[in-house]
Amino acid sequence: MAIAICSFSILSFTDTSPSHHSFPFLCGAGTSPFRFLCSHKPLISKVKASKRTPSHRTNKEEVEAISQKRFPGRAKDEKAYLPPDGSKGETGRSSSAVFKSLGLQKKDKKGLVYDLKEQQVNDTENLQDATFLNAVVKVYCTHTAPDYSLPWQKQRQYTSTGSAFMIGEGKLLTNAHCVEHGTQVKVKRRGDDTKFVAKVLARGVECDIALLSVESEEFWKGAEPLRFGRLPCLQVTSYAHGATDLLGIQIDAAINPGNSGGPAFNDQGECIGVAFQVYRSEEAENIGYVIPTTVVSHFLTDYEMNGKYTGFPCLGVLLQKLENPALRECLKVRSNEGVLVRRVEPTSAANNVLKEGDVIVSFDDVHVGCEGTVPFRSTERIAFRYLISQKFQGDVAELGIIREGNHMKVQTVLNPRVHLVPYHIEGGQPSYLIVAGLVFTPLSEPLIDEECEDSIGLKLLAKARYSLAKFKGEEIVILSQVLANEVNIGYEDMGNQQVLKFNGTRIRNIWHLAHLVDYCKDKYLVFEFEDNFLAVLERESAAIASPCILKDYGIPCERSPDLLEPYVDSSEDKQTMDKDFGDIPVSNLEIGFDGLLWA
Repeated sequence: MAIAICSFSILSFTDTSPSHHSFPFLCGAGTSPFRFLCSHKPLISKVKASKRTPSHRTNKEEVEAISQKRFPGRAKDEKAYLPPDGSKGETGRSSSAVFKSLGLQKKDKKGLVYDLKEQQVNDTENLQDATFLNAVVKVYCTHTAPDYSLPWQKQRQYTSTGSAFMIGEGKLLTNAHCVEHGTQVKVKRRGDDTKFVAKVLARGVECDIALLSVESEEFWKGAEPLRFGRLPCLQVTSYAHGATDLLGIQIDAAINPGNSGGPAFNDQGECIGVAFQVYRSEEAENIGYVIPTTVVSHFLTDYEMNGKYTGFPCLGVLLQKLENPALRECLKVRSNEGVLVRRVEPTSAANNVLKEGDVIVSFDDVHVGCEGTVPFRSTERIAFRYLISQKFQGDVAELGIIREGNHMKVQTVLNPRVHLVPYHIEGGQPSYLIVAGLVFTPLSEPLIDEECEDSIGLKLLAKARYSLAKFKGEEIVILSQVLANEVNIGYEDMGNQQVLKFNGTRIRNIWHLAHLVDYCKDKYLVFEFEDNFLAVLERESAAIASPCILKDYGIPCERSPDLLEPYVDSSEDKQTMDKDFGDIPVSNLEIGFDGLLWA
């Protein structure tokens, strides 16, 4: 592990609220060093323990988010909120570069920018009295998550506490998982007993960052927004909430529930990032992770340019290192450089310009080494994916490639990755369709978590983990359960099975299935599942029984609101439906940091 110069420790401020949680966040007066992430131990989320888990992994190691989650009527410290996995990082940009997107280099209406360089933090007592700590606030959120197993309703609401900090112009930064599925968000300043309502302006799932606003003038009275400082050594880190890899900082200071969203300071009192997750293992203690200011800057710039969060782009290729001389010679690569393109995602723009067997030797004229790394700062190297993470949706990248021994340059557009099985549901509510008691819904990671992997089945899990979307909008539609009724007798034990065809037509997504059912004039409704299993319903009898089934089970509507919109057919989708990309094109070894990597 490479150890950086800066050091951190935890400082907790007493809160006057009934909650036992203090105002905890990382600050800089301790002896805990930054260090590079151990590449031989990938991070696995507790909630997503089975997701992208290398075969050597044990369940004793996990990554979890650090907000405090509470259900009504339960003990305060019974359970901590746990999100998914993923993140990347980069070295420091200057504070002015970070704050240009919000214009905080000058005075604004809500407060003055405070120059933290004037105040040195040398010990804990001075830190407790530091005025810039007043920029840190406590976040109270009430969450109402969807019930993915019963998609027409919501789960029981619960509350959580986290942290946030002021960045000026009436805005706060916190973690995305702190306000996920939030129905009410309130914030409270240090030393105050008044809570103010906050609005979520943007939520970045991949980078686990959320932007809040507070309209009350009283809340901002005397506020001094934080500045971001320079960063220590960084490395690519897995972000638990977003299932992505971005730049991150690893520290060995203890981080506790309620710390999520709080700022981390260096020993000069400069904010260098946002605390967001911890690593749990019987072999290690006090390992925490911080989102660096470069990732924060990307999030803020994205929001400023588009008025919303659009995400981090992806090249969409599966890569192999070219460390072996014989392999390079076979591919006609004359120098010690480049990475092999093993597969290109069908939904990526790179599918139009790259082929399997190409060797990528440069990205925007930056040389790519045979280990899949690129130069970073003065004497460091970092994963090739770092360059991609610095781009924005719609940006064009120029790739230098070697194809059959010939050097050439190609250009491709970068967009966020299309997941066949999504990690998060856009809009927060899953789609569903009920046909005579047969409940259909798209397969998603939250649904897998709710149902437990044993009930999903290995074949469906393998598709969920490793299959690629053939076109944008493709979904794995499953029959999640059957609401027992005379019309569907014999099918009541079916559950969590993929439906492939309806009346002989291959299903593209649940919207397509709803369209086919609505316009069916045949006598029978024939649903074809895996292994040639059939479920057949008499169409007129099904139409008569459906309203009674909905009434018996207390279901307000036979379909989710999004399926009420007219279906739009795509000729491009028809062409790609018949292409065979393989059910399981990626093995679990290709997910690890030292194996083959998706860029």
